[in-house]
Amino acid sequence: MRCGGFFDIERKKMELAELREKIENPSFWNNNPSEVQSVTKRLSELNSAIELYESIKRQYEDIKILYNLMDSEEDKRTYFDEIISDLEKLKKEITNVELGIKFSDPLDKNNAIVSLHAGAGGTEACDWCEILLRMYKRWAESKKYTTEIVDILPGEEAGIKSVTFLVRGEYAYGHLKCEVGVHRLVRISPFDANKRRHTSFASCDVIPEVEEDINIEIKEEDIRIDTYRASGHGGQHVNKTDSAVRITHIPTGIVVQCQNERSQYKNKVTALKILKSRLYQLELQKRKEMLEKQHKEKTSIGWGHQIRSYIFMPYRLVKDHRTGVETTDVTSVLNGDIDIFIEKYLEKVSLSNKDKEQKRGNGEKNG
Repeated sequence: MRCGGFFDIERKKMELAELREKIENPSFWNNNPSEVQSVTKRLSELNSAIELYESIKRQYEDIKILYNLMDSEEDKRTYFDEIISDLEKLKKEITNVELGIKFSDPLDKNNAIVSLHAGAGGTEACDWCEILLRMYKRWAESKKYTTEIVDILPGEEAGIKSVTFLVRGEYAYGHLKCEVGVHRLVRISPFDANKRRHTSFASCDVIPEVEEDINIEIKEEDIRIDTYRASGHGGQHVNKTDSAVRITHIPTGIVVQCQNERSQYKNKVTALKILKSRLYQLELQKRKEMLEKQHKEKTSIGWGHQIRSYIFMPYRLVKDHRTGVETTDVTSVLNGDIDIFIEKYLEKVSLSNKDKEQKRGNGEKNG
């Protein structure tokens, strides 16, 4: 089996052999720590890709053997059931591989920094923001990802006004970048004594957590660091000392804050890391806008656009307005079952990118 992309195993094996030879040289470990980390990370990625390929190949060969046995045995039902079961497992693995191929951005593999903000609507919107936080945490659990809240601002009566949290795991950003936009909830308000129907909005922003070796310079004179007491629930130390940190990047106006740790130093380190990610994302956005201007292409998906509606009344429905995907199982979605929306959006973007590349290629040929 020889083909490009993920299944270009021969190339991956050659690269793996080169990296192994490199790390076996004692002088390699005297290099810059960031370079060592980059090489060992790539080594791990190649190992995982090759092992996954070999696993899929073995499963395919085993199914072929079972099929041949079934063809020659009287008791075909036993083999048939086993083949169906094995095919389902193989299909699931191949689906995951296909999804991984759609992550073409080098940053897709990174951890994600997610920020949720309640829209207009007071307590209703704050409650909706908290529901979304729970949905994403449940989704992360299903992917074996870990989450960590780094900053949270509780609502005055219930819910949360805003929250920033980390999602750690391979392709966390690749998945969650699909969720950027405004999320709309329609339901009978639990805070309305007259049981009227309310519409609430909350926005979601997602940026990749950048690696330590990304060259983003943050000058000391360009930032202002403020400390304050952490808000919300916590231990005695958390609420009685100025352990929370807020950093303002003066040239861009970007503000990040962290109050998760008891240590002011640890909060400062985390806040600086988030600031670095935001500045990196800002630079990427500038480059993207420049390319869009050059090619006269405008994206229809952006901040402030409603991307999905979650409706409890007068009927039950969750609909993604970008892809048209919908389901009536609202409860499952709010419990974290959002893969159907993510996968369809990634598929749409992947096809759109292929069309753009083809048009550019045809344009260059005609030119």
